[in-house]
Amino acid sequence: MEEDAETRKISSSFLRDHSYATEADIISTVEFNHTGELLATGDKGGRVVIFQREQESKNQPHRRGEYNVYSTFQSHEPEFDYLKSLEIEEKINKIRWLPQQNAAYFLLSTNDKTVKLWKVSERDKRPEGYNLKDEDGRLRDPSMITVLRVPVLRPMDLMVEATPRRVFANAHTYHINSISVNSDYETYMSADDLRINLWNFEITNQSFNIVDIKPANMEELTEVITAAEFHPHHCNTFVYSSSKGTIRLCDMRAAALCDRHAKFFEEPEDPSNRSFFSEIISSISDVKFSHSGRYIMTRDYLTVKVWDLNMENRPIETYQVHDYLRSKLCSLYENDCIFDKFECVWNGSDSVIMTGSYNNFFRMFDRNTKRDVTLEASRENSKPRAILKPRKVCVGGKRRKDEISVDSLDFSKKILHTAWHPSENIIAVAATNNLYIFQDKVN
Repeated sequence: MEEDAETRKISSSFLRDHSYATEADIISTVEFNHTGELLATGDKGGRVVIFQREQESKNQPHRRGEYNVYSTFQSHEPEFDYLKSLEIEEKINKIRWLPQQNAAYFLLSTNDKTVKLWKVSERDKRPEGYNLKDEDGRLRDPSMITVLRVPVLRPMDLMVEATPRRVFANAHTYHINSISVNSDYETYMSADDLRINLWNFEITNQSFNIVDIKPANMEELTEVITAAEFHPHHCNTFVYSSSKGTIRLCDMRAAALCDRHAKFFEEPEDPSNRSFFSEIISSISDVKFSHSGRYIMTRDYLTVKVWDLNMENRPIETYQVHDYLRSKLCSLYENDCIFDKFECVWNGSDSVIMTGSYNNFFRMFDRNTKRDVTLEASRENSKPRAILKPRKVCVGGKRRKDEISVDSLDFSKKILHTAWHPSENIIAVAATNNLYIFQDKVN
């Protein structure tokens, strides 16, 4: 976002399309891996779709950057908890990649109750010429085996296999909302409404409870955990956010159960803005450490805030995402939109932040120039390599030609999930059942 926001050029490629989309096709999470070569999406039907970036070819240099389907697999199935008579949805709540250490890729995916570790690997050779088996796998009669054969590897069509390596289950009473891989790459945490558990990747039958905010009497419950994340470099530090708009930074070296936080981030409320909806809209839906580890970013219903880890009493930056909705909170409460959980992401250099809004709009804020831009992810204006035009919302008064009135926004179209390539200006935006990939225009 170095250039002027008005001339900002983003070219787009449109990936996944179902004109007959069902509820199961709605994308529920988007995540690039550590190199940005792969992009994973999870959906409400429990599927994980992995896209791989095209390698650059000499005859088609502009094709570099296109993402094509690499692997699709069913990660979770619908289950039924007979003890509580509850259906457990197969919807994928979060996906987190592990750094690649060999030819295979590993990722964690979770629904409300169970986290799974998946291995995604390629096979382009198959062994043939076994002594005890036929080519189709049937056992041979030992009395018929007269010569010793040496098995050989024969080339075959490339096959991408996804296999579940670990299943981490039975540790959460409430719905899992976050998973986060630790920088030691040996442990990860999973957070639900009231507890956070620490797991070792090698051990599936036990986890350590590191945060527990469940009161002895549930009638005294005043807040729930909404998101949690490990520090990118310090394996002992993590943050979690609450429905009361507060963020707690915890240090696992202090105690086994982190019920006392090391730092507590909260902005005092402005009494002049106090309303019936204050508590609901101050609930934090996402919290993310910057890549540098110096800042944390939080998203509540109307704003994105950036906090310096060394200053707890107020954020250093506050960005209004859709302040024009302040007058519409009543109707947003009635249609339940006020409870939507928007995510937020940093770009690779922590200089730009991005988050979603309604009407398939998403917002970008440049922290250096303080410029911001609203863009739209929609079928109509997203032909491959089309240039996105900035959109503007007008509140009352006279509407200019290219502006859209706040009364004609479509609240059923919302961008909740976005991801940013770790090193390049490539973003992935999930708009209901469609995935859009946008990149800076290559001159």
